[in-house]
Amino acid sequence: MIKKTSDWLNTLKGFVFSATVGVALLVFLGATLASSLLYEKLLEDRALETSGEISRQNLGAVYQALRTGASGAQVNEIAAAGKAAFSTTVDEIRIFAGNVPPAASGEATSDAASQAMASGREIVVKSGGHITYAYPVAAQPECLRCHAGTQAGQVLGVVAVKHNLQPVSARVRIYYVALFLTLGLLVLLAAAGVTSYAARKLNRSVGLFRAKVESINTVKDFDNFDISRIDFGFEEFNQTFDNVALLVERIKGVAVDKEVLEFEIKLLEKFIITSDVVRDWREFIKNLLLDINPIIEAYALVTIFRVEEEAYECEVFWRNPASAETANLFEKILYSQLAGNEFFDRAAQLKIVHNVADSNGVLPELSLHDIELQAKTLLLESPKIGGIVGIGVQSSLARDNVRHMVIGSILTTLINLVGSVKAIYKYTKDLEHYATRDPLTDLYNQRMFWELLGYEVGRSKRHKQQFAVMVLDMDNFKAVNDRYGHHFGDAFLQAFAALLHKAVRDGDLLARYGGDEFCIILPDAGDTQAHMVAQRIAEALGSFSMDTPDGNRLKPTTSIGIAISPNHGDNPKDLFLVADNMMYKAKKSGKNTIAIPSEEEMAEVFRQAGEKSIMIQNALDQQKIVPYFQPICDAVSGEIAIHELLMRIQLGDQIVTAHEFIEEAESMGVAHKMDYQLIEKAFIQIKEQGYQGMLFVNLSPKALVIGEFGSRVSHLAGKFGIAPSRIVFEITERETVSNLSLLEKFVRDVKLQGFSFAIDDFGSGYSSFQYIKRFPVDYIKIEGEFIKNMLHDDMYLAFVKSIVTLAKELKIKTIAEYVEDAETLAAASGLGIDYAQGYHISRPSPAIRVSGKAPAVD
Repeated sequence: MIKKTSDWLNTLKGFVFSATVGVALLVFLGATLASSLLYEKLLEDRALETSGEISRQNLGAVYQALRTGASGAQVNEIAAAGKAAFSTTVDEIRIFAGNVPPAASGEATSDAASQAMASGREIVVKSGGHITYAYPVAAQPECLRCHAGTQAGQVLGVVAVKHNLQPVSARVRIYYVALFLTLGLLVLLAAAGVTSYAARKLNRSVGLFRAKVESINTVKDFDNFDISRIDFGFEEFNQTFDNVALLVERIKGVAVDKEVLEFEIKLLEKFIITSDVVRDWREFIKNLLLDINPIIEAYALVTIFRVEEEAYECEVFWRNPASAETANLFEKILYSQLAGNEFFDRAAQLKIVHNVADSNGVLPELSLHDIELQAKTLLLESPKIGGIVGIGVQSSLARDNVRHMVIGSILTTLINLVGSVKAIYKYTKDLEHYATRDPLTDLYNQRMFWELLGYEVGRSKRHKQQFAVMVLDMDNFKAVNDRYGHHFGDAFLQAFAALLHKAVRDGDLLARYGGDEFCIILPDAGDTQAHMVAQRIAEALGSFSMDTPDGNRLKPTTSIGIAISPNHGDNPKDLFLVADNMMYKAKKSGKNTIAIPSEEEMAEVFRQAGEKSIMIQNALDQQKIVPYFQPICDAVSGEIAIHELLMRIQLGDQIVTAHEFIEEAESMGVAHKMDYQLIEKAFIQIKEQGYQGMLFVNLSPKALVIGEFGSRVSHLAGKFGIAPSRIVFEITERETVSNLSLLEKFVRDVKLQGFSFAIDDFGSGYSSFQYIKRFPVDYIKIEGEFIKNMLHDDMYLAFVKSIVTLAKELKIKTIAEYVEDAETLAAASGLGIDYAQGYHISRPSPAIRVSGKAPAVD
């Protein structure tokens, strides 16, 4: 109850009523009290005068009776008659003759009489609501006849009259209370009437205002919000709400819905581009369109991107299925807008594909007036890609300031997202293609060759069939390259690859193993069929020639080695080992020949392989594994910032490089033990030389999946005081990992310990994209063949650019391998590659370069 009263008093109606009543009552009460007090004072003065007059009249009557010789009884009768005459005001008339009796002492009348007797003067005593007059009776000359021995003027007695003032005062107060209550009631009624009148006027206007305010749920509702026509009935209120109307108008221009802000935040979140987005970018655009609609009613999103030099791909994403008429109208609007866009070549081919985000709904029929298409343009030069994105919305929405701002944000987000997604999509498609294909010849690459060879071994065993492996190496190709340059050499290799395609059977698998070395897998082929194919290749080369830059004609030849499964081996490693050895036998036999192993030659091949195994085991047992370090410099400044750790075997005065034994060590299952020995020796040397830079440790995936590897390296780093953040593990793509999930777990474990992670030979295998998708990659080392040839071949250059762009999008540092001259280093720096490694920087050595620069920068 108290709370309700308090709430009511806090209202304007309650305030006006309580203020009016309060002020009125305060004024009335003050005036009443003042007039009451004044009137009582006047009444008291009048009562005093009246009582004095009555007392004198009674005194005169007593004197007259005394002069006539009246007895005491007669005098008392006269006093009683006077009291009766003024019974309403006179309480008592007493006559004291001689001294005042002591018994009467203490009473107001007796006290006044005593004072008058003693002083001989008139005494007035006021006590409570009574007033007493005491008049001394002095002896007159005529009194001396009866009062012998009395002198004239001597006090003979006292006449005391006691008056009661209370009846008059009480009546006056009753009258005033009645008057106060009556007038107070009138004041209350008047206040209630005034309050009700004012409240009705205010409530009507406030009700209108409240209804308008309650109708606002989103910023766009401000368009219908108008309070300028509301009359509050009071000029001050009207002026106040005129200012409110002005504020509302200004808010219209700057206000943004909470939903809009939340949507803007969602757009920011969508800047995170994941592999899923890259793979399913169309689904991403569809979801974005559906996300837009709670904020803005958008009919369609449009993306246009260059797919070839003179061809564009246009994707229209409809919110719901559109009729043929609406789709045709939208295409017309699209073409009209593209006509004014400098990015779009009107002569170019434009292929339009329509997609639907939500097939359950129905899109209304749209007219030209209904559709407003806004667009933004994106150009990416590396690789050549450009695009336009647009959004189709209701025309009125496009002209709304807030919606226009949101549309701008959507388009900015969309152009960046879709542009990046399309670019990365193109890059990854290139990566996926060239991860299995050689960019120069478009044959399968080395990594894919090993995959196909492993598959064919398994297939032939299941079907109990033979198949052949052929290794080809072009004769004297180095001389061709040195004399006519890489550009001619590349053209020569491309022509040789085309010739191979024509010479082999349908279903035979061709691969470029590296440099001028090629491999062919011939399914369901024995000695005879394999030799026939090899002979056909030799004959085709015999009838082929190529014009050289100096006007001569060059005729290529090749040395071919053949191995047959299962005769010469039942696993990929042995088959390749035999075919490779036979190729070298063909070269030693005078080149341009074909070699198939005999039983004696088979024994020699495997004897040499056994000797290599013994060398590896002895090196491990005798601590002959030694570290070599190759510097890696900053591509811009040339400062040596990193060293790559390489494995060597010390055989007396001879140093054996890793490529001569690492495959055998892997097959023996001792590669990880060699890694432990190598890393410990390297850490000892780092501590002794005080090297503070980064160290790249080149390990094969098979060594990394050893369960204890990470903890052992972490223990060694702690032992020698080397921070894990300075260690970067490289995984080469040249070895297949059968269990990527196990490798993924290892990589995440070592990352948690503070180590970094790099991919070596990026682009050499088909799993390049798999690695960066699944693992938290910090560095990628671009395949050296791409770097070495990028200055002479546009395809290699485009591939390097694609890798660099992809790496920058994913915040991954890049390292160029095989930097063998200043020109290549400058090109790598110009492409935005972060670091460079190669013989131009420095050859591997047993010493660490603690400081210094690359030669081109010194």
